[in-house]
Amino acid sequence: MDLAHALKVALETGTVRLGLAETVAAADSEKARLLIVSKSCPDPTLTGEKRRHRIPIYHYDGTAVELGQACGRPHPISALAIVDPGQSAILSLET
Repeated sequence: MDLAHALKVALETGTVRLGLAETVAAADSEKARLLIVSKSCPDPTLTGEKRRHRIPIYHYDGTAVELGQACGRPHPISALAIVDPGQSAILSLET
């Protein structure tokens, strides 16, 4: 699966929370279905775990700058939460 394409489709057709604070809030409220965390994420509770509140965590093998680029954004994104994947197949990522 092309992660960058799946992220762009999810951003266009679904509901995605960008940034560490929104990701943690979506996970804590258990609204997220998948968390994607970059290697440079400053939150050790996300980088060292496989799940948070039964929500799978996908560890992106790149920095926050690279994750931001994969999302088509001009800024770093250390973490994001997929609340609704829309027409994307992003939930099939191996965690």
